[in-house]
Amino acid sequence: MCGIVGILGTSDVADRLFDGLKRLEYRGYDSAGIATLHGGAIERRRAQGKLANLGKRLHEEPLPGHVGIAHTRWATHGAPTEDNAHPHVAGSVTVVHNGIIENFKPLRDELMARGRTFRSQTDTEVVAHLIDEALQATGDPVEAVRTALPRLHGAFALAILFADHPDLLIGARLGSPLVIGYGEGETYLGSDALALAPLTQRIAYLDEGDWVVIERNGAQVYDRDNNPVERPVTISGVTGALIDKGNHRHFMQKEIFEQPIVVAQTLRSYLQRLEGQIVLPIPEFDLSGIRRVTIVACGTSYYAGMVAKYWFEQFARVPVDIDVASEFRYRAPVMEPGGLMIVISQSGETADTLAALRHAKAEGQTIAAVVNVPTSTMAREADLLLPTHAGPEIGVASTKAFTCQLSVLAALAANLAKAKGRLSAEEERALVRHLAEAPAAINGALAYDEAIEAMAPLIAGARDVLYLGRGTDYPLALEGALKLKEISYIHAEGYAAGEMKHGPIALIDDAVPVIVIAPSGPLFEKTVSNMQEVQARGGKVVLISDYDGIEAAGEGCLATITMPKVHPLIAPIVYAVPVQLLAYHVAVAKGTDVDQPRNLAKSVTVE
Repeated sequence: MCGIVGILGTSDVADRLFDGLKRLEYRGYDSAGIATLHGGAIERRRAQGKLANLGKRLHEEPLPGHVGIAHTRWATHGAPTEDNAHPHVAGSVTVVHNGIIENFKPLRDELMARGRTFRSQTDTEVVAHLIDEALQATGDPVEAVRTALPRLHGAFALAILFADHPDLLIGARLGSPLVIGYGEGETYLGSDALALAPLTQRIAYLDEGDWVVIERNGAQVYDRDNNPVERPVTISGVTGALIDKGNHRHFMQKEIFEQPIVVAQTLRSYLQRLEGQIVLPIPEFDLSGIRRVTIVACGTSYYAGMVAKYWFEQFARVPVDIDVASEFRYRAPVMEPGGLMIVISQSGETADTLAALRHAKAEGQTIAAVVNVPTSTMAREADLLLPTHAGPEIGVASTKAFTCQLSVLAALAANLAKAKGRLSAEEERALVRHLAEAPAAINGALAYDEAIEAMAPLIAGARDVLYLGRGTDYPLALEGALKLKEISYIHAEGYAAGEMKHGPIALIDDAVPVIVIAPSGPLFEKTVSNMQEVQARGGKVVLISDYDGIEAAGEGCLATITMPKVHPLIAPIVYAVPVQLLAYHVAVAKGTDVDQPRNLAKSVTVE
């Protein structure tokens, strides 16, 4: 969600800080700001809304200074106003912060009782006052941070600037990612490697509880017990070029159309096509002893996990539990010995999912992480890293990450089935063949983009939309509804098709479009029967099926979307495309901000 950039440089840093914020714009935010140190004084420029507003302020009031920190904020405590925008200043201390300080209220009351005055509603300002108070007592910024950090409860990544120390930055992380960048006579802080890409590719990731003292010639990292430690310097491999939309109108559209390529790239890591085998990134990783699988994720990643539950139980015959990450720990789950937890996250930093991972690890579970960022916290803490290869996903509404997650989970389900002796060599070769067909089938689905665009106005005027599916199409119905409400702001709900008559059918009238996902196959007739119940009550049906399904049941529909005929294994991967395109074109027809929908953030790093 929020983004941090810090530069301890040898020339003016404001333009480079602003460029770093632009690289973090995809995360979602509602205000932004930059602070620099110049002539012994801190100067700030902050603005509500988009970065363009901050850019205008900087053009009108340039910021000199060779050291500075910058931030994009997604509001937690306090409305998205300029007063609540970061950086926050208390005395000679300036702070930017990702995350949430859970005990900010008692700390704020305590500080106010000692005469401190607050100028914002944020939890972050507490951090600045706490450090400034300790600085006044000790006279040493390093000691002040060392004293203040143990008092902060919650999740945070911090970058701290001191008015009287032009050669110093201090950073800290607990539950929110932070990286150090090493340059030539300069050192940097960032919330991810992408923000620092034009500055350096030599980076080090802070571990949980670490804090770091940064000077121009390097950095000293301390662990949560204040012991000096070294963190390995790696080459990020992230390009310094800004990611652009190319010929596409929005990043989301570009990312939808990248899916044939990125799914192929992802599957290439798991399929040995000549041998007809499915492999893991760690070939010797033994899944044969796994007795139960627990899947934990949030949002779109959770729906990928729901599809995977069908696959694991069908192919491997291993029982599967699935939880929304924010609920997982609070129901006191029973974690049996020999269990595998699969965490699914695009960023690998999602706070709820990361907390679930750590809980399961403490309960003796083996951890597998399906993530798009192989250097993320989840990737580093997992026993088995299962990378997707989607590349940077800038649109807040996930598209290509979802289909790549499905691709990895299908390969993992097949591998587990093989480890359990439930997949013959011949069956494995067939699964490899079907998975290898997915990129071409996605490409075939994309060919219907113009037809879907043409029908979008039929949906754009609706207040409510329902999605129906059965089997692995039920999670797709949930995902389709999520996509539509995320970016078009139309109220949408997904239901298992057979559940319609158990309540939701009361919502059906001629003003409620119903999107039915029903590829031909063993579940088709039952799904179409539910669809006909909707039509009998005046519901306007949009049927998504293949040619055979459209021929059999397309009569009486408001519209149809014809998909390539595919094997049931890859149907969820392929049928994700029309629900994404439908949501995209409806949002465009309504004129909403497709890439950065209101109130949403790309990476949710607070619970």
